[in-house]
Formats: sequence, structure tokens, C-alpha cells
Amino acid sequence: MNFLLKRLAFYLVAFLVAATFNFVIPRMMPGNPADIMLANANAAMGPEARAALMAIFGFTEGPLYLQYIDYLKSIFTWDFGTSVKFYPVPVTDMLMQALPWTLFLTGGALLVSFSIGTLLGILAAWRRGTTIDVIASPTALALQSIPSVVVALAGLYFFGIANKVFPTAYAFDPALDPEWSLAFVGSVLTHGFLPIITLSVVLVGGYLVTMRNNMIGQLGEDYIAMAEAKGLSDARVRYTYAARNALLPSVTALALSFGALFGGSLVTEVVFNYPGVGNLLYLGIVGRDFPLIQGQLLIMTLAMLTANFLVDLAYVFLDPRLKRA
Repeated sequence: MNFLLKRLAFYLVAFLVAATFNFVIPRMMPGNPADIMLANANAAMGPEARAALMAIFGFTEGPLYLQYIDYLKSIFTWDFGTSVKFYPVPVTDMLMQALPWTLFLTGGALLVSFSIGTLLGILAAWRRGTTIDVIASPTALALQSIPSVVVALAGLYFFGIANKVFPTAYAFDPALDPEWSLAFVGSVLTHGFLPIITLSVVLVGGYLVTMRNNMIGQLGEDYIAMAEAKGLSDARVRYTYAARNALLPSVTALALSFGALFGGSLVTEVVFNYPGVGNLLYLGIVGRDFPLIQGQLLIMTLAMLTANFLVDLAYVFLDPRLKRA
């Protein structure tokens, strides 16, 4: 329990620090919501009306510390204000609509890339120097160096435009109503296949290389020699003994990848016009939608901190030394 409370306190402080940066950065950007709305409308507005408009979006002209206090109150009440670009829709409603789609993409991509990369890393280390190692390791290094935008555009062209195998936009067929039906679920999976594979291709190489190096280090330990001397099967030594201990750094990489992928899905969502929070952030940046930008960045921060907290808990179950401590 002490461990849990200490980690929770640490992540609360980290969240407050990130929230402070989230408050300061948009206010350093040129322009403000009222001026942008006036420019788009080609209209004039009196000082009183302009002040009221600024108050709607939470940008009062009072002292900065009072604005910061109001900002913190809005965080803990989960009220991020009203969107500028999509006025009068609340930012919270927009984020809650887009969040499930990004979680679907990132969760699917992490599941596919982590499973394939980890398994191939284990086999490459166990049979190092053989054909699988010679092919898998250089391929993994090559995949790590390819930008996600290149993979997304290549997949979009070859499988979406040239051959028309998969859809090129939206999360599902607009002609379908969102419901738990076979047609709707199939449409969601079909539309999400290319974005998920795009994100997976970028990540799988890192998991493979990390797991391979960790496994090679574990295979030289004395407890592996002892397990083999007892006559245990290769599969049990490989997975129950070596892979379990080699998995710890990969679990850390998984948490970091989740946070990075949550924010990095912006490129993929924009390329495939996928209605996730990444695409929403892009629209908010283009429209100088400060409330939307702040809300989305807070969601990204929470995702990153939550993933790291879950990794801390997973370490306790994976490493018997931490469990005893």
C-alpha cells in the first residue's frame, strides 16, 4: 500500500507540472479565440461583447495567477470550456467522442506490434545466427528508421487508392448507424486495419530489437544453465525462465510507446482522416482552438502517466524481488 501511495503522489505531481506547461504554452501562441472568430466573420464587435466572448472561452484579461487557478478548477471538474472551431460544442463532449477511436487504434497497434515483435525477438535470440535472426534483426532496424508518415502514405496509396482493398477515410461506413451489429463491427475493423498496421510497422522493430538483446543477456545467466541441467524442455526454459525476466525492459518500452503513440497517432489519423483525438488536435491547432488544444494535451498527459503507473504495478507481478520488497 505504501508503494501504491508513493507512486500515486509522484504521478499527481507530474500531472500538475504537465498541466502548468499546458496552461502556459497556448498563451504564448500568437492570436486568441476572440480575434480569430472576428477575423473569420469579417465583423466588428464592441469591447463589452468581445470581453464576454473571451469569458466564454475562459480567456479573461485578469492576472495570470487567477487565470491559472480557474484553469486548475476546470481540470478537476472536467470542464475544458467551449470549442472555438466547433462552437458551441463543449470540448469535453468532442474529446469523449474522439477518444474511443484513438484508443482503438493505439490499443490495436500496441497489441499487434508488441506481440509480433516480442515473439520474434525471443526466437531471434534463442536461435541467434540462424536464418530467422539474420532476417528479423536487420529488418527490425530498417523498420525503426522509416517515418510513420511514409508508411501511412505508402499504405494509403497501395492498399487504398491503387488496389482499393481497404477504405481510405473515416472510422466506419457513413451509411451505417453506430450499433452493435455484425455489419457495423466489420466496417470498423475494415476501416481501422490500415491505420493500425501503419502504427504497428513503426513499432514492431523496436520491440524486436529490445527483446532480442534482453534475451541474449538472460541466456548467459546461471539460472538458465541450471534449468537446462534439470532437463526442462526448451520451450519452458525459453518462455518461463528467460523470456519472463527479459520482458521487464520491454514492458517499460510498451508504456513509453503508448504515450508516444497516443500523441504520434496525429499523422496517421490525418492521413486516413480518422476521427480520433490526433486529428482533433490538428484541427484545433489550425483553428487556434485553445480550449480544445488544452483538453487534448491533458488527455495525452493522463494517458502517458496512466500507462507508466500500470507498468509500475506490472513490475511488481513480473519481478519476484519487487514483490517480496
